[in-house]
Amino acid sequence: MLAPRFNITLSRITQRLLVCLTCVASPAALAQLPDSLRQTINAQSLPADSMGIWVQSTDSSTPLVAHNADRLFNPASTIKLATTLAALLELGPAYTWRTDFRSNVPVENGVLRGDLIIRGTGDPGAVSEEHWRMLRDLQRMTGLKRIEGNVILDAGYFMLPPGDPGEFDGQPYRAYNQLPYALHVNSNAIRFHIIPDTNGIRIEAEPPLPGLTLVNRLTAGSGNCDAWQRGIRYEVDHQQVTFSGSYPVNCGTYELLRTAVAADVNAAELFKLHWAQWGGELTGDVLSHQGAPLSYSHTLMVHHSRPLADLIRVANKWSHNVMTRHMALTLGAQRMGEPATLEKARVSLIDVLSRAGVDTQGMFIDNGSGLSRIARISPRQLGQILQVGWESPRRPEFVSSLSISGIDGTTRRQYRNEARTGQMHLKTGLLNQVSAISGYVRNQCNEDMMVVLLVNHPEAHLGHGTRMQQTLLDWVYTTGNCPR
Repeated sequence: MLAPRFNITLSRITQRLLVCLTCVASPAALAQLPDSLRQTINAQSLPADSMGIWVQSTDSSTPLVAHNADRLFNPASTIKLATTLAALLELGPAYTWRTDFRSNVPVENGVLRGDLIIRGTGDPGAVSEEHWRMLRDLQRMTGLKRIEGNVILDAGYFMLPPGDPGEFDGQPYRAYNQLPYALHVNSNAIRFHIIPDTNGIRIEAEPPLPGLTLVNRLTAGSGNCDAWQRGIRYEVDHQQVTFSGSYPVNCGTYELLRTAVAADVNAAELFKLHWAQWGGELTGDVLSHQGAPLSYSHTLMVHHSRPLADLIRVANKWSHNVMTRHMALTLGAQRMGEPATLEKARVSLIDVLSRAGVDTQGMFIDNGSGLSRIARISPRQLGQILQVGWESPRRPEFVSSLSISGIDGTTRRQYRNEARTGQMHLKTGLLNQVSAISGYVRNQCNEDMMVVLLVNHPEAHLGHGTRMQQTLLDWVYTTGNCPR
């Protein structure tokens, strides 16, 4: 029953897109804006018809500004507001993801004479430190020290078609492009530390995967610290990473966050690394499984992730694509049954938001992260999501997950050391030809305002969109009827 519904939805979206991409803002529509805002828009580089604006007080049911408010735009990462709010409403702030350790035989005298099955459900926030402690807990709770069989990584909770992490923009090793995997650790990213010392340039990988080979051909040099990757060339061949180029040593240490191996290889190598660090033995290999759940007779341990309320703070403040994709898939599986699929995620996101009072007509969330060319939402719909979040009992968790202007997240460098510092909770979005921002602004009169700006234009990502964001936020901050 899912496929026909999805096809109808996509067809409607396509029809609306064909209409909206040809419409323009009429002079009359622009004339309806407040004079100061209209002058502000006319004074900057982007045409008024390339942007949608929606501004409304949290205490009002009528928008203060609604410009192209019902036109569908590509929202980039501001769509994460829809994904995280739907997850909060449906799953609850205390929701956790399970990682199950199973076997078909018991542990006897510290030995498992059979396979260890690790079944993941897509923990979005699993990092090396937690994985390391998780294996310590397994040993402490079961006494297990020696596995006389294989370790099987069961990632079948997600049923997704094969994908190419470089398909979106030709950058397969960028961390933001990594595809969902039900047993991700570090979202399949490795932090490479580039360290100049007296002997030249040293490179260290964190975590140091035992099967990963680093080839260091970097030479010490001088140059611009703002250059792309500071002049470092990064190449991957199977499980070998080669660094080359001239690195400007005057720039000091540098970190490069990249992926180097497939997600299942990363999980396997991390198990070998951390299991050995705890003194564990493994006589077999670490194998991957992605299909129907494997049979088992013993549950050795269940590990629970950090709660959803904690994880959406990372996902929204730092615009984490992999995490929000996992949240969308989890929502689909929880509402419509295992395994998680992209189609279930899309249907469930729309259903939850619609039930909460959001007009979802024409909305298309795609994968939940905003890393998409076909995701669409209108400024009014995104404004309704902000309104639902504000009026929900989940307001504290939702609002606190957003970047705080001048303090943290993706807006930490904006409005620093001034009156606007800390007065805005925002979600940013940026793709080629897309610039977006959405969130809450406490204006100079201490009124809480909801703001949406979506810009789709060939030059939106070249700084023009960011300047328009700041212009609109400044306008909202200074607007209000303050008591005299």
